[in-house]
Amino acid sequence: VMARCGSAAIRGRGIPEAMEQVLLNESVIPARVTLLKPLSAAISIGTGGPFGAEGPIIATGGALGSLVGQLLRMDADDRKVLLAAGAAAGMAATFGTPVSAVLLAIELLLFEYRPRSLIPVAFAAATATAVRVALVGPAAMFPMGATAAPGARALVAFVLLGAVLGVVAHGITRTLYAIEDLFAHSHVHWMWWPAIGAVAVGVVGLIAPHTLGVGYDNIQAILGGSLLGPALLGLVVWKLVSWIISLGSGTSGGTLAPLFTIGGGAGAVLGTLLARALPGWGLDPRVAGLVGMAAMFAGASHALLASVVFAVESTHQTAALVPLLAGCTAAYLVARLMSPTSIMTEKLVRRGTRVSVDYVTDVLDQIYVRDIATPNPVSLRASQAVEDVRDWIAAREPGSAHQGFPVLDEAGRLVGVVTRRDLLDLDLPVTARVVDLVKAPAVVAFDDMPARQAATRMVRAGVGRLPVVRRDAPECVVGILSRSDVLQATDRSRGRRGATAPVASDEGRSESA
Repeated sequence: VMARCGSAAIRGRGIPEAMEQVLLNESVIPARVTLLKPLSAAISIGTGGPFGAEGPIIATGGALGSLVGQLLRMDADDRKVLLAAGAAAGMAATFGTPVSAVLLAIELLLFEYRPRSLIPVAFAAATATAVRVALVGPAAMFPMGATAAPGARALVAFVLLGAVLGVVAHGITRTLYAIEDLFAHSHVHWMWWPAIGAVAVGVVGLIAPHTLGVGYDNIQAILGGSLLGPALLGLVVWKLVSWIISLGSGTSGGTLAPLFTIGGGAGAVLGTLLARALPGWGLDPRVAGLVGMAAMFAGASHALLASVVFAVESTHQTAALVPLLAGCTAAYLVARLMSPTSIMTEKLVRRGTRVSVDYVTDVLDQIYVRDIATPNPVSLRASQAVEDVRDWIAAREPGSAHQGFPVLDEAGRLVGVVTRRDLLDLDLPVTARVVDLVKAPAVVAFDDMPARQAATRMVRAGVGRLPVVRRDAPECVVGILSRSDVLQATDRSRGRRGATAPVASDEGRSESA
């Protein structure tokens, strides 16, 4: 009812919807989502839904950050940072894991790694963790007994364990979206889908009551080694069935806790079998459960670093860092090889949104304007008659094919810029001078400015070329930067022009091209 009458954005797991707002809607989330998302999740989980609260809390924190950005009239970049800060604070408040919360925000929401975004998100996560410590205490979310650092052979086993769980994570993702497709192709209105999913939750709850609710106690029992054998295997299977049907029906709930439960249980079962088959390898089923928990999330979400650090922060098991890194990396590798999309991004890709997960340095931030601009540009004198310039263009003299020209006064100082279109305007009087065509002060680029900043100036000014000047002599033109100069710079590799054939400057091309 809340989704139908309030906002359909509260359906599902929350994080993909937040990602969609960042990518497609300038990080603008409606205010009603801030209220309805936690309320719908509370009703869903409180009545036995097999979800974690962290997904809705992350989504709610993101919605709150977006709302603050809208009220303060911030631009899209700043709203995105506030959205990610709210989401990271939500995760940190839930689990007491500030570093992994920041990493999750970077890997799933920010799509960048810059100080202007990292610092606010880190402050938000640290603040939320401090509040959690004041209210709950500093204890680990999932405390474990002491564990020993594994040997080399045990690390090999954890790599194999991670690879297996990467395959399982891929299968879970595909199954989840297959169930969503089944509901989408049914003739039942989507308002009733969560009720159908709730029937599956209730039936499974009769068989395995421990599958109902958040299930943090199940994760604690898995990592503590008190849940073993058939009971553990039954929990994994039935939790998966209950959660995947209910989530596929569009019920409001999270993915982290169910994936941790399923992955931790599967890892503990496989770890126990390996420990019995390879008694001399020193495998600890509890560590296998921890590795399985993190590897499942790494394989399903493709958030590798967040998964590793989360497992360490939530258990305080620093000795398990290397096994976690090995197992999660194997799961991430296998899952990426099987599919470039994750449980978070598959929905967005199906809607036609490209989600980039490759964070690389912008080449235009590494190149200065002086490195790509054309030196000694062809310029016009302010006092020249327009008719004389037209004759010069008609004669196809050297330099006359350019699409824009800096205009200089008698002292050689920059007055403005005129375009070829301005010069060929038939409505101009025959007595017109070049200076009469200058409509506004020239937008310039400094020779020591990064090419990215100059490109931004072009876009905001709506021009295709910028005169290049020095900071110590801002009226002395030393070059001109065109659009094709900027585009060609993006093809550079290691500071050299690309190996492709040279590209002609757009100064010599028609304006329509």
